[in-house]
Amino acid sequence: MSDFFQNGVITTLHNLTDRPVEALEEELHGFAARNPMTLILPSLYSELEGPALGKIVQQLRRATYINEIVIGLDRANAQQFERARCFFDVLPQRKRILWNDGPRLKALDAELREHGLAPLEPGKGRNVWYCVGYVLAANNSRAVALHDCDILTYQRDIPARLFYPVANPAFGFEFCKGYYSRINQGRLSGRATRLFVTPFIRSLMKIIGHADYLQYMDSFRYPLAGEFSMRTEMLSSMRIPGDWGLEVGILSEVYRNTSTRRVCQVDIADNYDHKHQVMGENKNAGLSRMSYEIAKSIIRRLGTDGVPMSREFFRALKATYYREALDMLSRHAADARINGLSIDRHAEEQTIELFSRNIIEAGETYIEQSMDVPLIPNWNRVASAIPDFAERLLEAVEHDNGTFTCTSTNNIRKVLSVV
Repeated sequence: MSDFFQNGVITTLHNLTDRPVEALEEELHGFAARNPMTLILPSLYSELEGPALGKIVQQLRRATYINEIVIGLDRANAQQFERARCFFDVLPQRKRILWNDGPRLKALDAELREHGLAPLEPGKGRNVWYCVGYVLAANNSRAVALHDCDILTYQRDIPARLFYPVANPAFGFEFCKGYYSRINQGRLSGRATRLFVTPFIRSLMKIIGHADYLQYMDSFRYPLAGEFSMRTEMLSSMRIPGDWGLEVGILSEVYRNTSTRRVCQVDIADNYDHKHQVMGENKNAGLSRMSYEIAKSIIRRLGTDGVPMSREFFRALKATYYREALDMLSRHAADARINGLSIDRHAEEQTIELFSRNIIEAGETYIEQSMDVPLIPNWNRVASAIPDFAERLLEAVEHDNGTFTCTSTNNIRKVLSVV
């Protein structure tokens, strides 16, 4: 059982009781008439063949309060797209798949590139951005949620608890971030948050002093969670990173666009397990790359607030972070020990050393690439530059999905056989 302690500048919605998910869903059905809900699933085709997504689809079949499910499908050829349509055809909700590698969406992407408006880097950020564009063009939802497609411990409590805070008209929340514990096979997980994000933000607070943005970021229990929900009207003005700083970038955009009183975080799972990233040896791969790009995202945000940052600043930040991260590691080691969990202190100290080097790399990038424009333009700008683009995006997705009869039953059997 969780506690009910409220800290920071955002509201925390705990999981205090064993309330049945059916009770939440009954209320959500009532909210849906006024606040129709859309779920976004950014997915690689390879995840359709993995151990998680079949169970996710099976669970979502019972989440009938959801009006529409939008699947962003990456790295799929024509045959794989047809298989994906069969795979998701078991869902009773309205569903649309964005075939990002298909000729129609690639043509629209090329048009955006000619106007300097397209995402420059492939990946989750680009996938989510196009899904957001489709949701805005469809104009049939008031609340949108998103979660990853590699959650091995998925239950339908996750979308229910994500949607509830923004769909309930009595609450007034515009954005909700999911959080959860990361304990897997007797080990303490969540290295990127434990060993990098939290000590990095607190190190910045030591050097800079009080900053509303840093206090806001430090209020999130798990800022790197890929699960969140928001009111649909927030989507059109959001600019998000196209790199691995997506989650932090979204939190920064929420901070810029709304009041912290309208932001909350919700406990969505007693335990959460998904595909684990390898560490990587440099800033180009794995969790190492993630730490580098998260650092860039936060540094850029501070720059927009007028915080002066020089090479001397980043050297001091590296030293402060290193000490703060080691202290945080000691806290987590004690927490793990009393709970009978294992933690490899030597490996985690090596991780901290790697992360500290990436802070210097991120600082150098910020100084040397001051003219870089790292964020994907928002959809308001696209509408201004190409007024009919939303309608043509909607038409392209409708053409790709079309009316069809799924003749292959292999994927359907796979989904329905998931326990």
